[in-house]
Amino acid sequence: MTVNIASTINPAAAATGHPRVAIATHGCKLNQADSSVLARQFQAAGCQIVATAAAADIYILNTCTVTATADAKARQALRAARRANPQALIVAAGCYPQRAAAELAQLPAVSLVIPNTAKDQLVAQTLAALDNAAPPPANAATSVPLPFPGTVPGRSRAMVKIQEGCDQVCAYCIVPKVRGRERSIPPADLVQQIQERVQAGSREVTLTGTQLGTYGFDLPDINLAGLLRRILAATGVERLRVSSLQPQEISPELLDLWTADPRLCPHFHLPLQSGSDPILKAMRRRYTTAQFAATVALIRQAIPDAGITADLIVGFPGETDAHFQETLSFVRQMQFSDLHIFPYSIRPGTTAAHLDGQVAPPVKKARAAQMLELSQQSFNQFRRRQLGQTRPVLWESGKQDQGLTQWRGLTDNYIRVHAAEPAGGPHRRNTITPAQLLELAGNSVAASPL
Repeated sequence: MTVNIASTINPAAAATGHPRVAIATHGCKLNQADSSVLARQFQAAGCQIVATAAAADIYILNTCTVTATADAKARQALRAARRANPQALIVAAGCYPQRAAAELAQLPAVSLVIPNTAKDQLVAQTLAALDNAAPPPANAATSVPLPFPGTVPGRSRAMVKIQEGCDQVCAYCIVPKVRGRERSIPPADLVQQIQERVQAGSREVTLTGTQLGTYGFDLPDINLAGLLRRILAATGVERLRVSSLQPQEISPELLDLWTADPRLCPHFHLPLQSGSDPILKAMRRRYTTAQFAATVALIRQAIPDAGITADLIVGFPGETDAHFQETLSFVRQMQFSDLHIFPYSIRPGTTAAHLDGQVAPPVKKARAAQMLELSQQSFNQFRRRQLGQTRPVLWESGKQDQGLTQWRGLTDNYIRVHAAEPAGGPHRRNTITPAQLLELAGNSVAASPL
């Protein structure tokens, strides 16, 4: 869908033949992986990736639409980009356009609206709007190892999409409508992509998707465990992280891969959504709290120091005070290393939008605040239990401050750490070194590199 193009094209971009492109990403790691591919395609087409809308001829916002808040943030970002650069081509892309393209097309700030189903044509459409280059070659996404947008070459952590879509159709979720049916990317393509990221300097690769545990159901003789074995055997990746798994998808056989190869990061993200069985059933989740707890126990038995994070929705239609208290109690028992909390948001086109028992916004807000307080306690407790241990840290950034270099990094079990060393000491950015965890400092842990 195209609107307002003539009024927003920067004539200088077409004249130079080298448009500057800024790509902003909202939402999940899957969107981050998509943005990385788009950046590589734009660069293969002769464009320059820049960090801000103000510096760009083309500004792409890869949107999320999982909640009403995500939609509002997208509209705000699009308007801000237009204010920062009145002459830029402003493109709304991704999940929000897939759900409500006409709504976005009405925004004066927006030049192009491109949904997920047309994302493979995004580069061609935007460059055509600028009357610039021909579309990139079909293999542009994997032909040249190029960095993530807005970062320097050799980005420490890369996102690689292994599958897309969801067939599970939970009552609250719009993802099946904006991402489509489940489909897996062939393992040979994934091995090639990961090798390219490694050659470009990435030390860690995170495998992303909507339903990673069902990977390979549509391919011959492969599943997630087989894919992990193939990646570990065929690539030089130093750390491999799996972004999210459903509790019913984790088995002792799958966990054996983690205990056999230290390159698999001991971090498991398990979407919980509720700690009350009646609410899980109303949500159409495919597990009970007992099954979820059994999975957590299985992980901790195999990998005692694993970070276990979760998603949680408060205020789902029909959630009573008793249901919420059940969830509080369950979350307290699970002792998550971190928890992402979402007040329920009505999504048009989902079953839950038509359910009775919608929870009043003040009640949702109060429940979210109470859950956030419990989450922070659990967050801190997990990190305190790790103090004194030595863990491998991927150092992602460093800056000079009063004669010191302040390094920041991430442990294998997903703890943010920081370390201060005299300026002129070892250059740690984009290296993995052991570090002793010393003390909790806000949402980070002070560490001493060894």
